[in-house]
Order: sequence, then structure tokens, then C-alpha cells
Amino acid sequence: MRSDVLIIDDEPAIRRLLVGALDRSGISHAEAASAGEALRLAKAQPGPLVALLDLGLPDRDGLEIVPQLAALGLAVIVLTARDATEEKVAALDLGADDFVTKPFDSEELLARVRSALRRKAGPLADSSSREFADGMIDREAHAVTIRGEKVELTPREFNLLWALADRPGRVVTHEGLLEAVWGPAHRQDLDYLRVAIRSLRRKMEQDPSNPRLIVNEPGVGYRLAVDLGLRV
Repeated sequence: MRSDVLIIDDEPAIRRLLVGALDRSGISHAEAASAGEALRLAKAQPGPLVALLDLGLPDRDGLEIVPQLAALGLAVIVLTARDATEEKVAALDLGADDFVTKPFDSEELLARVRSALRRKAGPLADSSSREFADGMIDREAHAVTIRGEKVELTPREFNLLWALADRPGRVVTHEGLLEAVWGPAHRQDLDYLRVAIRSLRRKMEQDPSNPRLIVNEPGVGYRLAVDLGLRV
């Protein structure tokens, strides 16, 4: 029987907290206290869909196994007490889908787990449209609707929104967005991105000064919310 979520953490108290939260939501799970055990469980057939990965493991740094877990098809949500922006960006660049900083809110974490499970359950990559909180973007029709109303975007704004919507609920780094929309030569031109995000928010947010749809992850990037009940 498949365990949907693989908990990878060497702290028993954290594992108990995560097990309790997943049990309340009816999400099946398995536990690993080391990198070696995690990789063994991740290779099981059928394997887990999502990994909750602590970076401070006893046998290896958690960052080292992010690419291996991603290559096995798992969506990787990094759980970390490390505040360094560089490590968060490194985790995303290595293939992690998301990160949550300890201490974390259980309900917010569950929302991100459910979002990851939904992505794994459906053939999203084959679709020309993406749904997100309050809206939809259709690439073939080059159309965006928000709260049932059509939104007029410039080609660059549309491409930026698509880059975010292609990874709903997940952080997309500044460099990743700049490369996708402006090209590799502009990976450091953060002002370009800030201006475009500000314009998108004016057109799409109900209160652009308090954005809930296009959410900033300070120093790292942006995420497009999939559920406005939580800032995910």
C-alpha cells in the first residue's frame, strides 16, 4: 500500500507532530530518521508522492538527497530551521518544490502538502491552462480570468503569470522568473521583475497593497496562491 507522504526527520518530536497533522487529514505516511532510510523508502513501489525533508539529518545533509528524491518523482517540501536565503534558493535549484521554515504552522504545511498531492495526481503538465486561487490562465487563448472577469495583460505580464501558474503554490526563484520571462542575460535584473510583479498585482489583486494572490518570499522569489484561505 502506498504511503502518500514520506516524513524525513531525525527528531522524534517533529515526526510525532507531522504524523498527528497528517493523520487528522487522512493522509497516509511513512517515516525515516536518516537519509539512507529515506532513500530506501522512496524507492519502494508504489513509492510516496511527497517528501517532507528536514535538512539536518545525522548521516547526510538533507540538501544532498533533494536531487535523488526529485529524480524518483517525489515532490520535495524542505523543512528547515536554517534562515539563510542562500540555502532556501539552493534547495529550490536542486529540485525542491517548496520550503517551510521551522517553527511552522501545521495547517499551512498541510495546505502545501495537499497542493503537492493534487499536482502529482493530475496531468497538469500536458494542459494548456492553469487554475489558481480565484482565476485561470489559458495559454492557447492567451486569456486570463480572475473572479470571473477577463484581465488584460501585456505579453510580458502574461508570460510572468504563466511562469508562476506553471508551479502553483510553489516558490519560483527570482532568477528562475527572470530567465523564463526576460532570458538568461537578465537573471540578476531584479528591478525588471519587481516592476512587472507590481503591475500584475494592480490588475489582479483586490488590494494590491496587501497581496494575497501573488505572494512574496523575501529574498527568494514569488509564489502564486492556490487557496486564498491560506497564504501558500
